Amino acid sequence: QVQLVESGGGLVQAGGSLGLSCVVSGRTVSIYHMGWFRQAPGKEREFVGSINKSSGYISYADVVKGRFTISRDNAKNTMYLQMNSLKPEDTGLYYCAAATTPTPWGTMTATEAYDSWGQGTQVTVSS
Repeated sequence: QVQLVESGGGLVQAGGSLGLSCVVSGRTVSIYHMGWFRQAPGKEREFVGSINKSSGYISYADVVKGRFTISRDNAKNTMYLQMNSLKPEDTGLYYCAAATTPTPWGTMTATEAYDSWGQGTQVTVSS
């Protein structure tokens, strides 16, 4: 079993930056991929980006490409999401997730591909 804890959310003005962290504990050896998702009020949870644990390959949603950066520190069992040039539409509850079953990399944009989730951290971007 894997436990995920996000931190780093907050309130920022449009154009600003914010960094999120996701600390992973438990059976980390069972993780194949990790991802970031977000959910705005009244909307479905949407894909932000994901990282393949073994290859380090990273994929981003088009709406954040060029502005958001995913990285990891294996020694600290931590995944990061650096968010720059933030927009009001980036507002939402940000979740990190882990996939502990070997689903195809192409499915990593879907919430169903992940079986462990953190509790989320709120990001609010004011205009």
